[in-house]
Amino acid sequence: MDPVYLLVFAAVMVGTAKGGLSTVGSVAVPLVALVMNPVVAAATLLPVYIVTDWVGVALYRRTFSLANLKILVPAMLLGIAIATVMVTVAPEALLLIITGLIGLWYCLRSWLRRRPPVKTGPALVPGLAWGTLAGIASYLTHSAGPPTQAYLLPQRMPKLEYAGTVAITFAFVNLSKLPGYALAGQFDDLDWSLIPWLILAGVGGTALGSWLTEILPEAIYVRVIEVFLFLLSIILLAKGTAALLA
Repeated sequence: MDPVYLLVFAAVMVGTAKGGLSTVGSVAVPLVALVMNPVVAAATLLPVYIVTDWVGVALYRRTFSLANLKILVPAMLLGIAIATVMVTVAPEALLLIITGLIGLWYCLRSWLRRRPPVKTGPALVPGLAWGTLAGIASYLTHSAGPPTQAYLLPQRMPKLEYAGTVAITFAFVNLSKLPGYALAGQFDDLDWSLIPWLILAGVGGTALGSWLTEILPEAIYVRVIEVFLFLLSIILLAKGTAALLA
């Protein structure tokens, strides 16, 4: 399959996530990684994430948790620094396996949870741990959602406060990836003529996500996405393991 079609579809999914259906964004890089290097896929989609992040900031700029931002943003920046070193030494097969494991972990964590977590609040140690893991996942596959949710959701914040905290956190964190990606040469071979079209697709996806959030039962839609992500993760794990053994 031509990777351009998957990239456009992935860009729409990124925008849809920023428009309200946050789970959808976890599929974007694993999907494109089926036909191209996951690091290249992440670099190609990074401008889409950055632009749609700031659309989210514009929507939720007045509702956020400052206490959580002070913990999450530095922790995720630390994770990004760690991941910057990882991509320079890890073979593509290992990155495919990591990408698959992140998606698999997200699905299993969602499906095996039997009861809502105990209500918590902003906490330094858990925030640093989950935030660092989120930074690593974000740099490698733009899949920071699961670790971030593992830290924030137990706090049971009001919906708009949660949305604003996530939007602002990801806006700063995704923007901070630019120097690392540039220094690692991850932008060198990209087709820059395609990037504006992907950004437009992503912005269009935000409107689609907002509309779908209003008309669809979110639980059903999220479950379909999770099944899709689970299957993709299994394929990536098999592909990466075969390449590593070879």
